[in-house]
Amino acid sequence: MYLVRMFGITAFYHRCFSHRAFRVPRAVQLVGAFLGAAAAQRGPLWWAAHHRRHHHLTDRPGDPHSPRQDGLAYSHLFWMFAPANKPTDLGLVEDLARFPELRLIDRCHYAAPALVALATFALGTFAGHAWPSAGVNGPQLLVWGFFVSTVLVYQATFAVNSLGHRWGRRSFDTPDDSRNIWWLALATLGEGWHNNHHRFCSSARSGFSAWQLDLTFWGIRLLERLGLASQLRPVPAHLVGRPRPPGSRR
Repeated sequence: MYLVRMFGITAFYHRCFSHRAFRVPRAVQLVGAFLGAAAAQRGPLWWAAHHRRHHHLTDRPGDPHSPRQDGLAYSHLFWMFAPANKPTDLGLVEDLARFPELRLIDRCHYAAPALVALATFALGTFAGHAWPSAGVNGPQLLVWGFFVSTVLVYQATFAVNSLGHRWGRRSFDTPDDSRNIWWLALATLGEGWHNNHHRFCSSARSGFSAWQLDLTFWGIRLLERLGLASQLRPVPAHLVGRPRPPGSRR
C-alpha cells in the first residue's frame, strides 16, 4: 500500500502531471490519477497546480511551502490546511483540466482513499474467514494497510518540501535552498534527490548519477517497456554523473 500509493504520487502526480516528464495513454493516466488520489493528498489538478507554483516561486514569497519563508512545520504539513492554498489555480493546469476524468477525480478526491480503505477492510475480512489461522481481520488490515501507510506516505512526501529545503547536499548551485538527501530518496522512491530535481525538473529521472537510486524512474522505465509510457525526458548529458562538490553539506 505504501509503495503503490507513493508511486502514484511520485510518478504520476509529480513527474507526469506536474512536469510532463513522460507521456502515458489516457487509460493509464486515469489509473495513475486514482493511485495518487488514493494517497489522500487531494486531487491531481490541485496537487499539480500547487507544485507548479512552488517551482515558479521556489523559496520566495508566494511559494506555498517554503521553510525559508514560513518555517519548517508550516512547509512540512500546515500549508495544506491554509485557506489561501485551498483553491486550485486552473490557469496553471490547463493542460490537465481538459480531461473530464481528471477533473472528476480532483473534485471527488475523497472517493479514491475511501474506496481503497473499504477494499482493504473487505480484503482483511475475507482473509480472516478464508484463512482463520493467519490471524488477519478487517480492522487490522484497515489500520495497518491503510491508515498507517497513509501517514507514512504523508510524512515522507512532506519531508521533501521541508527537510529537502533545509538539510542535505547541494550538487548544483540553484537559486533556491533545495538539497539532496539520500535516505529521503530511499523513502520516496527517488524524490529525495531534490536539488537535482530543481536543477532540471522536466526529467523523468531525479537520480542523475548511477549511485543515486531512483526507484520511481525504474518504474517509469518498466511502464515504457510494457508500452504504457513514452517520450521520457532525459537528463541533459552535461548533468549526468556530476560529482558531489566538496563542502556542500549544511
